[in-house]
Amino acid sequence: MLHLIFCIVLWSIIGSLIIWGIFKKTKQGINYVKKLHQIPCSNCVYFTGDYRLKCTVDPIKAMTENALACKDFASKSDYSINNQVTSIKK
Repeated sequence: MLHLIFCIVLWSIIGSLIIWGIFKKTKQGINYVKKLHQIPCSNCVYFTGDYRLKCTVDPIKAMTENALACKDFASKSDYSINNQVTSIKK
């Protein structure tokens, strides 16, 4: 009887550790994906969309975590609004 209780307790501990590890890795993965979704490159004027030259200003940092703090970022929407205003004035 003691042997059976020991086996049940041991497998319960092993099972809970496996489930906890899976939960922890899943949470880390979700946080990493959220961080990657904050990369602003696709909304930048300098982003080409071509896999050979992703960014005309800094192609090495484009679409990586280093691009999160890109000082050369210029929004496409701001750029198109500014171009429309200057073309109307002319």
